[in-house]
Amino acid sequence: MFTSGFPIELRSDVIAAARYISEKTYNNIQVGQSDDRCTYILQNGQVVSFPYRIYYVEDKDGVPSVLTPTQKSIYHAIFSRSCNGFVREKHLRALLEGELQEWIYPYLLKLSDEYVMEIVECLYYGLRSKNTDRLKSFCVLNLQQFLRSHARMISYWNEFYRTRCYKYKDYIGRKLYLECFGYSRSLEKRRTK
Repeated sequence: MFTSGFPIELRSDVIAAARYISEKTYNNIQVGQSDDRCTYILQNGQVVSFPYRIYYVEDKDGVPSVLTPTQKSIYHAIFSRSCNGFVREKHLRALLEGELQEWIYPYLLKLSDEYVMEIVECLYYGLRSKNTDRLKSFCVLNLQQFLRSHARMISYWNEFYRTRCYKYKDYIGRKLYLECFGYSRSLEKRRTK
């Protein structure tokens, strides 16, 4: 289920990391292959696709120490799709501490369009001091998904955070998309061409 969410050359690392994901799920939800998947293209043309949400309960012991740094990043990326927002934020923080490989970008972009403002803040503060030129190129390559995520981010601001941050120009999500992801109105025009 998880191998399709990463480049083919990481297959053995994904399998190694997935061995440490418990079979236990929240509320004993039956976990199967979900039709609700997030699909992106990497610069080398590979397509990655991962579940919108996973319902596996995270092991209380945390990330297994036997995993390599790459396998730990894979583990964090997988749990960044957790149904539990606190778990998503925790694993996002771990991803942002390491070197941002291109295969992590789809997970970051997907986290940017969620309704939990603290996750959007975490993304912004974790990315704003990094060179995000490659991330911006990834967003342009995945323009439809990127613009859909941008629209969702605005929608969640309007629905949930407008009272906390009345002016959209001051909203952290807008700053994230402009400064870190390279959003501009000209990208909207590209979509229509």
